[in-house]
Amino acid sequence: MRSKAALLLGILATFAISSGFAGAQEWHTTSSLMGKSKYGENFERYDYVNPDAPKGGTLNAVVEGSFDSLNPYIVRGTPAAGLAPFGGGLLYDTLMEQSIDEPSVSHPLVAEAFKYPDDFSSATYRLDPRAKWHDGQPITVDDVIWSFNVLKEHSPWYRRYYENVTEAVPAGEREIEFRFNQKGNRELPKILGDLAVLPKHWWEGTDARGNKRDITQPTLEPPLGSAAYRIESMKPGQEIVWARVPDYWGAKVPVKVGRENFDKRKYIYILDSTAAWQAFTKGGFEDIHREASARDWKTKYNFPALEAGDVIQKEFEATSAANFQGFALNMRRPLFEDRRVRQALTLAYNFETLNRNVSFGLNKRVTSYFMGSDLASSGLPQGKELEILEPFRDELPPELFTTEFKLPVYKTPQDERTYLREALKLLNEAGWTLKNGKLVNASGQPFEFEILANSDSLETAVNYYANTLRKIGITARLRIVDSSQYTNRVNDYDFDMILASLAQSESPGNEQREFWSAKAAETPGSRNYAGINNPVIDKLVERVVFATDREDLLAATHALDRVLLWNYYYVPQLTRDVDFYAYWNKFGIPEKQPTYVGPDIDSWWIDVDKEKALAAKYGRPN
Repeated sequence: MRSKAALLLGILATFAISSGFAGAQEWHTTSSLMGKSKYGENFERYDYVNPDAPKGGTLNAVVEGSFDSLNPYIVRGTPAAGLAPFGGGLLYDTLMEQSIDEPSVSHPLVAEAFKYPDDFSSATYRLDPRAKWHDGQPITVDDVIWSFNVLKEHSPWYRRYYENVTEAVPAGEREIEFRFNQKGNRELPKILGDLAVLPKHWWEGTDARGNKRDITQPTLEPPLGSAAYRIESMKPGQEIVWARVPDYWGAKVPVKVGRENFDKRKYIYILDSTAAWQAFTKGGFEDIHREASARDWKTKYNFPALEAGDVIQKEFEATSAANFQGFALNMRRPLFEDRRVRQALTLAYNFETLNRNVSFGLNKRVTSYFMGSDLASSGLPQGKELEILEPFRDELPPELFTTEFKLPVYKTPQDERTYLREALKLLNEAGWTLKNGKLVNASGQPFEFEILANSDSLETAVNYYANTLRKIGITARLRIVDSSQYTNRVNDYDFDMILASLAQSESPGNEQREFWSAKAAETPGSRNYAGINNPVIDKLVERVVFATDREDLLAATHALDRVLLWNYYYVPQLTRDVDFYAYWNKFGIPEKQPTYVGPDIDSWWIDVDKEKALAAKYGRPN
C-alpha cells in the first residue's frame, strides 16, 4: 500500500470491498479493505474540501539536491520533484486514487468501477470514457495493458507489488481483466487501482529529433501526461515548473473536487539544508515547510517574518498508523550478519537522552514495525499467533517465545552502564574484543561503519549515537553525499547503515514482500534495505498476504512483527502523532483538514490579497 505520502490507518475491523466481498462480480465504484467507506458507493467529494476553492497562484517549494531524469519508474537516474516511482505523481493518473481521509479505501479516477470473482482470482476494471491524455487522445485499454507490462518489467516497486498478477487482457471496449496466479489474495483486486497509466502512443513514438523514445532509460524530455499538471519548464538539476492543465479531464471527478487549486507548482533545487532553510525564511522560494526535527521546531522558528505573523507555525494531527523509522543495518555487509552484533547496536541507542536533551520530549520511541495500530505485536505470542509461529520454533530466537520484546530505556546513568555492558558481552560472544579502547575481531580489524545520508539534518542524532558507541570501542561516522549519489548508492545497497522510514498500512499485504522478502533483497531499488534473507520471514509475509479475514490478518502480522523485532534488522528510532508545518500566510485553508494523514496541501488555495500584501512587504513574489 502507499506510504504516508501515502495513506495509512483505520479502525474498522473487517475485510470487505465496499458493501462486502460477498458482492463479487458486481461493479463497485469504491473499494475498501476495512469495511464500508464512510462515503458509500456514491462518493461525490471529500467532506473537508471547499468545492468552490479558487484556482490560481503559484506554490513555491525547495528541494535539496538535484535531478537528472523525468522517468521515475526505473532504477537509473534521480527523478525530478512531482514525479513518483510508485503511483502517478503530478503527471499521471492512476486507475483509482487512494483516499486522503480513510484507511485502505480507493475512489475512481481513470477507472470508474471494478469487479472481481468470489475466489479473488482476477479483477476487471472499467475505464471512465472521459479519461484522456493532455494531447486530447483517449486513455485506452491498450494504454492500461501496456503500462502494466512495462511497469511490472522495469519498476522494482511494481514488480513486487504485482508479483501474482500474471497478465492484463482486454475484456471489453473499456474493460481490462487482470488475471492472478493464485486465489484468496483479498488485497489484489483493490491494489490494482494503484497502477499508474502511461501513454503507450507517446512512449513508443519519437522525439522532436526523430529518435525513438525508450521507457527503460532516463530522459529529460517532458513526457505526455494525463493528470491535473503538466511540466511547463525545467532546468536540469536546478528547477522544474508544473502548470495546471486548464482542460484537465478529471477536474470534476470526486477525488479532485476542491483540490489541485494552484495554477503552478515551482520547485527550486538547493544543495544543502542550511541554504534551503534560509530560502524559506526569506520568502518567495518555499511557501510551506514541513519540519522533521523536533529540536528545530522549538529553536529555529524565531525569524522576523514569523514574529510578524507573516509565517504561521502549526501542528496538524495525523492519526494514521505511524511510520516505522530506524537505522537499517545492511546485512549484505559481513559486519552486520551476526544477530548478536545487531542486538548490541540496538542496546547502545540511547533514545531517551536524545529525546530529552535535543527533541524537547516531543518524539516517541518506535516499538513495532506496525506502530500505532492493533497490528503491532505485544506481550508473548499466544492463540492463533502462537499457532502460526510454532512450526518455526527451531528456526527462531528461543526468547521470542518466553520473553516480551522490549527496547532499552535509558533513564539514569546507571542504565547506560548496564546496557553497554550487555552490548559488549554480546559483541564478545560474536568474536569482538575491546583492546586499547578499540573493538577488534580476531584478525585485528576494527569495528567501524558509516551512516550514509544526503543531508546534514542527521548530524546531531548520529553524533549522540556515535558518542555512545565510542564507549564500547565502535567507530561510527556520518557520510553526507549529494542526493543523486545517495539515491544511486541506496538503490545499489552500497552503504553500511542508513536512516529509513517504512510507511505501513492498516491492511498490510503485498507490499510486505517489498520490505522483507529474499527476492526483494536481491532486487536493486527495493525497500528491503537491511538485506533480509530469512525463509521464516518469507513464509510469514505470505501468511499476511493470504490472511482470510481481519482476525487472521492480525495474528499473521503480529507474528511477522515479532520475528522482525527479535532479529534486530533495524535500530528503531522515533515517531510522532503530529506533523510540524510552517507556511507563509498566503493560503486559504479549509477549516477541517484530514487527521488521517495530516494536512492535504492540495485542498489549500492562494489568497490573492494576502499574496499581494506579502509581495509588497518583502519585495519579492511570495
